[in-house]
Amino acid sequence: MNKLIDDIEKGTKEALIKKKIILYAIQNGVGTIAGLAKEIDLSVPTTTKIINGMCLNGAVYECGKLETNGGRHPNLYGLNPEAAYFIGVDVKQFMVNIAIIDFKGEMIDLNMGVPFELKNTPEALNKLIAIIQAFIDRQVIDKGKILNIALNISGRVNSESGYSYSIFYFEERPLADILCERLGYRVTIDNDTRAMTYGEYIAGCVTNEKDIIFVNISWGLAIGIIIDGKVYKGKSGFSGEFGHVKSFDNEIMCHCGKKGCLETEVSGSAMYRRLLEMVKNGASSLLSKKILRNELITLNDIVQAVNKEDVLCIDLVEDIGRKLGEQLAGIINIFNPEMVIIGGTLSLTGDYIMQPIITAIKKYSLNLVNKDSVITLSKLKDKTGIIGACMISRLRVFE
Repeated sequence: MNKLIDDIEKGTKEALIKKKIILYAIQNGVGTIAGLAKEIDLSVPTTTKIINGMCLNGAVYECGKLETNGGRHPNLYGLNPEAAYFIGVDVKQFMVNIAIIDFKGEMIDLNMGVPFELKNTPEALNKLIAIIQAFIDRQVIDKGKILNIALNISGRVNSESGYSYSIFYFEERPLADILCERLGYRVTIDNDTRAMTYGEYIAGCVTNEKDIIFVNISWGLAIGIIIDGKVYKGKSGFSGEFGHVKSFDNEIMCHCGKKGCLETEVSGSAMYRRLLEMVKNGASSLLSKKILRNELITLNDIVQAVNKEDVLCIDLVEDIGRKLGEQLAGIINIFNPEMVIIGGTLSLTGDYIMQPIITAIKKYSLNLVNKDSVITLSKLKDKTGIIGACMISRLRVFE
């Protein structure tokens, strides 16, 4: 497998054909030689020769027969699960999720909710690296077959250059290079929302839709964009900064350094801030005791309170849903997407956030435009980010 990757990077003709076959299998799972030949625009004999070579090298294997109404059943070929492994790391505000998948895309180990507080300090980066290393150490696979580690992180991330400009930007070198040096494996980084979008597209609620908006409402707020089946990154990889659109005439300072950003009133951090303010001013919540004792409250605590019918938390999340729906109406008018997926931590409140979103979208977007846009909750829920990280980890090796 490593030789194939080396050949792909050198740009040899046969290796590039093999790359197309692998990308087809990543997107479609399995295929016949005739289908692959049509996809990569080669003759059936040439495709057969290349597939047989990939089977001998262990990258591809025969995995059954295509069911047909009659006649000969052609062989199906897919990615050999044991040929390679890919690690995904999904960094949240108060925890890290980490997992490993095989070449076929099946998850073989998952560790959710590892305690971690995301701070822009060298100490936090060191702890993150220690978490990743401990996860690698516990794996019983051939660790030489781990081809990539993909890290999801919020903020301005250029996945091509490997730079994170919002978090862990301590020196001139790319964050991806620093992690590669410290961990001893190839490392790529990507914006967390973009990875979540890809994860939902490959393994979530998307079926045949090609134009999709994914809304990540977690500690912050951002959108992922898929146009004609391809993730849209923008010129420098910074597309989707929906939370930093000027939306309010307030004096709340956003972490980006500007005032009035959408994220200051429509995000998990906004809900957290307002909840603490209201409880300290006398409002009642299931979380009141912890707040008044100055104990740490996470976004998951707030989501659990909503789902336990905490009236104050429900009011706050419904208000956020209404404001978010008003802004999404404009996005729908601009993009006319087939599907809008609501994901991220606050989406775990279900109908409490969805109903005000849908109501506001219908009220403020054009009927002719929104009637063809399906508004739905993420299917992958709290695993969207980690599944996306793993899928991005595999994709980035063969892009």
